[in-house]
Amino acid sequence: MAFVNLYSDTQTRPTAGMRAAIAGAEVGDEQRGADPTTRALEERVASLLGHEAALFLPSGTMCNEIAIRLHIRPGGERMFIGRDTHTLIAEAGGPAQLSGAVITEVDGDSGMFTPQALEHAIHGSGPGGRYGPRERLVSVEQTTNMGGGRVWPLEQVRGVLEVARAAGLATHLDGARLMNAAVASGVDAAEWAGGFDSAWLDFTKGLGAPVGACLAGSAAFIEEAWRWKQMLGGAMRQSGIVAAAGLYALDHHVERLADDHARAKRLAEGLAALPGVELDHAAVQTNIVIFAVPDAAAFTAALAAEDVEMSHFGPTRVRAVTHLDVDDEGIDRALAVAAQTLQ
Repeated sequence: MAFVNLYSDTQTRPTAGMRAAIAGAEVGDEQRGADPTTRALEERVASLLGHEAALFLPSGTMCNEIAIRLHIRPGGERMFIGRDTHTLIAEAGGPAQLSGAVITEVDGDSGMFTPQALEHAIHGSGPGGRYGPRERLVSVEQTTNMGGGRVWPLEQVRGVLEVARAAGLATHLDGARLMNAAVASGVDAAEWAGGFDSAWLDFTKGLGAPVGACLAGSAAFIEEAWRWKQMLGGAMRQSGIVAAAGLYALDHHVERLADDHARAKRLAEGLAALPGVELDHAAVQTNIVIFAVPDAAAFTAALAAEDVEMSHFGPTRVRAVTHLDVDDEGIDRALAVAAQTLQ
């Protein structure tokens, strides 16, 4: 039987059309600004996210780390971020190592903190003045990864930005799954991202490209980001080969994200009906399903033995993520194997 890979939407493989776009890409030296495909992708993403300029980078993690480094100066400056975000749990401590950031986690429902919670965190983070770290940055993750793919309400995002501006703080949007949020909410990506000082978009998750992300901001911000791209070894040569996949994804793989969302909801409904599963299926909004079972490691190992892959976090929590390589038959098979395993 076919392997059903629900481990992550990073598991996608380039489609035949995307491979053709890669093979036919017009290329040049991107470090000299001479790769036309990369430049086209950067211009497209800058416009899509409502910013002046954008920079193609190998990964979303590099987008986060370069942006944080530009917003925060080493030596005692603080950033505010939601609990269990990718930047905190999956970037090897990059904000501390590369930027010297003091990190304050802001509690919120499924990773989405309120303007009031942010204001409390800012004013309750210590004595301030010369005694405490300088508050510099607020980071928002859209959608929330470990929060179960939840979409921040637009008014809540605007409220957070208002509080940040009033406190003189820079703002950054981790847009790894931003297009999932745009499709699920019907709100344009620029509405979500344009109010932030920096924002980025990933091509390697639901959009299905093999490599790459784009960081967006002001022209001056992106000029300085280029320096850090060079410094961190992220500069490339004929990067149009992979930038072509990003352009193809924006042309062909955005609207179809709704299919992933529908399959995630069907998966969640089926799982919620199984004995031993704790899951609020009504809370599933995009392509991530997080649920609890009595023994997550044993559960995922049993699924893997039947060629169905999910990931587990901690003793009871399991995550399943739908994407373009998982069809309706894959969802049916995952549910059947899960039922067999739990019985």
